Amino acid sequence: MPDPADDAPSPTASPTATPRNRAMLPGIVALALGGFAIGTTEFAIMGLLPQAVAELDVSLPAGGILISAYALGVVVGAPLLAAGMARIDRRTSALWLMGLFVLGHGAGLLAPDFNTMLIARFVSGLPHGAYFSAAALAAAHLAGPARRGQAIAWVMSGLSVANLLGVPLATWLGQSQGWRWMFIVTGVFGIATMAAVAWLVPSVPAPRGASVRSELTALRSPALWRAILVGTIGFAGMFALYTYIAPVFTEVGGMPPQLVPLLMGLYGVGMVVGTLAGGTLSDRSARRTLQWMLGVVAASLACFSLTAQWWMVAVVPLLAAAAAASALVPSLQVLLVDAAPQAPQLSGALNHSALNLANAMGAWVGAAVIQAGFALQVPAGAGAALAGVGLVLSLALLRPPRP
Repeated sequence: MPDPADDAPSPTASPTATPRNRAMLPGIVALALGGFAIGTTEFAIMGLLPQAVAELDVSLPAGGILISAYALGVVVGAPLLAAGMARIDRRTSALWLMGLFVLGHGAGLLAPDFNTMLIARFVSGLPHGAYFSAAALAAAHLAGPARRGQAIAWVMSGLSVANLLGVPLATWLGQSQGWRWMFIVTGVFGIATMAAVAWLVPSVPAPRGASVRSELTALRSPALWRAILVGTIGFAGMFALYTYIAPVFTEVGGMPPQLVPLLMGLYGVGMVVGTLAGGTLSDRSARRTLQWMLGVVAASLACFSLTAQWWMVAVVPLLAAAAAASALVPSLQVLLVDAAPQAPQLSGALNHSALNLANAMGAWVGAAVIQAGFALQVPAGAGAALAGVGLVLSLALLRPPRP
């Protein structure tokens, strides 16, 4: 039974938003293509981590810092760039941010050593959250207030489809031609996004009165920080496993390395299903969707840690965790925007700050567990504990909104 208050139209929805129709679909797909490019670079590195550490001559735990560097770029860039672009047309913002994304990947392609690669990954992560915020607001405007959760989910589904198509492609090319092909593939997707957004997305002006100061008022909202805390800790559980997904399946489960691209594609199937389902459920109750999915993530990761030595069995809890974790994304986005309706650009971007802080936290927890001498499947158990803590916090801190 959905919360009645959760069914109310969002105060952030534009009163002039056009009704949902076929004409808005090309623009939303163009915006989702940027999510596809971002998802490819964010997740392909995890499947190529063994090749990356071999070329850069660092240890596997040190290689995990490449993932953390990108995530920290998102954490820093999301609030700064989103607030700074508060008064800029959402379409224009998306174009500029995707341009910075492409520039960072060109630097990664040419980086001569590990330290330079860390800087390139950090720069690549800077536009991530602000892009999704601008794209989600533009999509919500095109779809209208009644379907904003679904519109946001379609934009976020670019991340999921990336795991279905872009990540396996980049992983396969990285294994066969060299892991830096990931940067070429992602850069091409980024350029294609810029062309599609320029062609298919109409102008979406910022709300009247928008400013950096008005966006920064979001930081005063206790509900915003409660949602960020829950999302960060709960979602970190997934990354404690996913950071080391390739070595867990090949070294513990006995999966042939050439099947890793297929594994990444299966993970993408779970993400697509979860993201789209999460968008629909979030239109009913974002809070309850978040809580239920945290419970499923915790249970799935615990099950994975017990079955990792049989890779054909372990795929099942992995897919369940992928679907549940992806369903968290649109629900958390809705909760954050509702927590600070006067600052939709910044509050929406902070969703990705929270998720990528979770990325960095999960990678760090996984590395700490491995460095402590535990087996490669143990980080999944630690991830289950993190998701469980997130669930408890959500029950304690996230209250139903008053009618």
